[in-house]
Amino acid sequence: MLVIDKPAGIPVHTGPRGGANLESGFDTLRFGLPHPPALAHRLDRDTSGCLVLGRHPKALRRLGALFAEGKIEKVYWAVVAGVPAELEGTVDAPLKKETRRTGWRMEIDPAGQRAVTEYRVLGTAEGRAWLELRPRTGRTHQIRVHCAHIGHPLLGDPVYGRARGKRSVTPLPDGFARQALHAWRLGLIHPQTGREMQWRAEVPEDMAALSAALGLGRDDEGEFDEAYYEDEEAEGYEASFDDGQDDDDEDDHDHA
Repeated sequence: MLVIDKPAGIPVHTGPRGGANLESGFDTLRFGLPHPPALAHRLDRDTSGCLVLGRHPKALRRLGALFAEGKIEKVYWAVVAGVPAELEGTVDAPLKKETRRTGWRMEIDPAGQRAVTEYRVLGTAEGRAWLELRPRTGRTHQIRVHCAHIGHPLLGDPVYGRARGKRSVTPLPDGFARQALHAWRLGLIHPQTGREMQWRAEVPEDMAALSAALGLGRDDEGEFDEAYYEDEEAEGYEASFDDGQDDDDEDDHDHA
């Protein structure tokens, strides 16, 4: 498999209107194989961070099984409006797709699919909070909807950016112009070797600038607060390319 660091602002695959997308460039990532890799899961256009590709059909099947069994550990970072009353907690609220004349969106609905997200507050400033989020299911827009559901929508979210009187779509510091969500870390147990493996995508410049402007997790030299990084015994990798043997990772889950 390959793990790449997806930039914000570009969709992973072509939409109804066409345009630039990551998938159109996958042929350059064959690295000797006869066919290009394929998406093992998805991230929204404006979400950055770890994105997994399967290098061949067998790898995609294995990744799909790992995701379906909840064996992929995914950790996201987000900046939200307001500060949760509880510094950590779990959102367990089912999601259902609702289609209207103006388009579609995900809604909390008892008749929907079960969706669970764990969160932890990493820092607060200026009436905003930096959250660590761990989706335990992989529903479309899960993190975005769950944060809005508890009254703390992602800053910059144009769809779910209003919740209980909080507006996250007002102008943000340093011209930040997207939802403040980053797929920071991804981990799995390699099914063939049994090794615990993790990949991490560094905080992109726009989110680092946003956190600096808000006073979230920054030191005097402008580096992201290292206290936010947990010591890991697992073998770690930067989120770029891992062209190791046929590994595995996610399914077609789309929680960001």
